[in-house]
Amino acid sequence: MDPVSARQNPDLARVCITVSQLNRAVSGALQEQFGVQRVRGELAALTRAASGHWYFTLKDASAQVRCVMFRSRNAQLDFAPRDGDEVEVSAAVALYEARGEFQLTVDHMRRYGAGRLWEEFLRLRQRLTAEGLFDASIKRALPALPQRVGVITSRQAAALRDVLTTLRRRAPYVSIILYPVPVQGAEAGGRIAAMLATASLRAEVDVLLLVRGGGSIEDLWSFNEEGVARAIRASAIPVIVGVGHESDFTIADFAADLRAPTPTAAAELVAPEREALLREVGSRIRALSRAIERRMGDHAQQLDHAVRLLASPRGPIRGLEGRVADLRARCGAQARAPLRQGRVAADRLSQALMRSRPAPAQLQRRVAELAYRLQKAQQRSAQLRASALALRAGALAHLNVQGVLDRGFAILRDGAGRPLTSTAGLLPGAQVEATLAQGRADLVVTATKPAT
Repeated sequence: MDPVSARQNPDLARVCITVSQLNRAVSGALQEQFGVQRVRGELAALTRAASGHWYFTLKDASAQVRCVMFRSRNAQLDFAPRDGDEVEVSAAVALYEARGEFQLTVDHMRRYGAGRLWEEFLRLRQRLTAEGLFDASIKRALPALPQRVGVITSRQAAALRDVLTTLRRRAPYVSIILYPVPVQGAEAGGRIAAMLATASLRAEVDVLLLVRGGGSIEDLWSFNEEGVARAIRASAIPVIVGVGHESDFTIADFAADLRAPTPTAAAELVAPEREALLREVGSRIRALSRAIERRMGDHAQQLDHAVRLLASPRGPIRGLEGRVADLRARCGAQARAPLRQGRVAADRLSQALMRSRPAPAQLQRRVAELAYRLQKAQQRSAQLRASALALRAGALAHLNVQGVLDRGFAILRDGAGRPLTSTAGLLPGAQVEATLAQGRADLVVTATKPAT
């Protein structure tokens, strides 16, 4: 027998039904009568089961109702509800047939009053986005190693304690300046914007942290005000915003140069950890030491090679002396060759004359003339060759370094072994090496004078 029909017809009420049938009929009647309702109340006894489903009670001053919200639905929420939160739910009115308990099956949940604020938040975010206020291209770069950090928050805020504790632990080298402001209430947004402008004008810190702990959308609303967003972008100092919990987003987060999920995370992001810095410095020092050792080894090899080349400065000079002797021998041989040729020609001519039997007087005159011409030719040839030899000998003498050194001069070289020809680039305290006629000396420059 249909229980509904029995309810509608009193004559059928005498029919006996099972508990399951009764609960099923009541559940169907509730769903048919009420469908989906919007219900407001305070959360209590919220339990998150291992299955992911939520079980809680929704109550007001005089009544309460048990509720269930399945995992597929609660996973879509953009906030983490807690006991004591005032919420609005969309729920199907039903009966849990297995126990016969009246309950609401919740399809959606939001903070009470959040609907109007959420719509206002979305409109403002859309307008400021279209304006370009949140563009990544206008975000300021954060300092890699800040020395002073400004914190904008309430003196009583738990977020301030979290930030101070984190910075003292991770980055004790950072100085902290507090810019106290209220972070909740009707005037909080204007006070925050004014303090951002003040901190920017003072320019006494390298980066600003705007932080606050979690709360409802009403609690965090001062960070959703347009004036705060514009003050963040107008600041001459980069701003990190860490407001609420990881799931909380405010207009200030979008306007910030960097958004941190929590105040503690903001403190971790603002400055590198001291131990990490020390490890990085140690690594760079070791790399620099290895590079210096390699460079010094290369220079030492170059120096050893130069020393071997200069071990005997007379070696190149002896080569030049041998070249001069060879040139002298060749010049002498070339100077004597015309003389020998002239003598041979004179002998031949004399023999020819004797054979022709010319007149003695004429022959004597001819012989005397030829002998005179031969002598003059030999003298001119000898003079020309002597002059050429003298020029070459003088040129070779100029190339004789030892000769210059023997006259009291010295050759100066810089630390790389390059000869010095000018005081340009020499600074007091520089070391130079002097090569003398006998030995070398290391010198230190005390002063230099320009060429006159």
